[in-house]
Amino acid sequence: MYKMIVCDLDETLMNDDGSLSAKNATAIQAATKKGVHFVPNSGRSYTSFQNDLETMHLKNQPNQYSISYNGGLILENKDNRPIAINAMPFEIAKKVFAAGAKNKKAATHVYTQDVLYIYNPVPEDSDYLTNRGVSFTEMKTDNFDQFKDMNVMKVIMALPSIEERKQMRATVESEVDPKDLAVTYSSGRYVEFNPAGIDKGSASVQLGQLLGIKPEEIIAAGDNSNDLPMLKAVGLPVSVANGIDSIKEAAKYVTKADNNHDALAEVINKFIL
Repeated sequence: MYKMIVCDLDETLMNDDGSLSAKNATAIQAATKKGVHFVPNSGRSYTSFQNDLETMHLKNQPNQYSISYNGGLILENKDNRPIAINAMPFEIAKKVFAAGAKNKKAATHVYTQDVLYIYNPVPEDSDYLTNRGVSFTEMKTDNFDQFKDMNVMKVIMALPSIEERKQMRATVESEVDPKDLAVTYSSGRYVEFNPAGIDKGSASVQLGQLLGIKPEEIIAAGDNSNDLPMLKAVGLPVSVANGIDSIKEAAKYVTKADNNHDALAEVINKFIL
């Protein structure tokens, strides 16, 4: 019996326009009524999907949970109470940011625990974020010391091509020991840097341990490479139909529907209800 579903948001649960379908929301409500935890597990901040939690009937609810920043933060939804904070060491975050800031084509995101800051925002990326209800503060200076007393959850760069994203990774890893980083790609636009050992999979297992839920009792659903650790960590890894090849290869079940056609409702109806 599955006791928890951890689920990516963009291009997995959400439609391409950033909306949550009524069918997916209804299926999630039915699953939670059966006692199954439904846990958004996103690279985004929890602040950006509060309206969606409300539609799921999970907003501000006790004993319901969310994972943000690729595993950087685990919250109980009631009062958005942090139960695990997996922040980046400041000096590592500073070096990662510096590599991004030098690239004039990159929009470099700094995710603190509650606020997203962007240095050199570019229109395509800003439009993508706005479409998903993600608010941010523009950084007017590249002085990273402003974050000295904050939890920096992750640093990511938006770049137009996978070649440029891979080059950014190489640039960062020439400045920071790769053993200190967890690096992933997401949404066909980002290269993401978390501290080593922190990813969507580690956070899923961490939350499961806190709730007395074993990895084999967890379903994970995703579409892109930052979801891969999550799929590898659980009992039932699921790829939506629009998932990239590596996600489909890791999955034990690939949905017939894509993210625009209620893929998560398909999963819940098949394995939970």
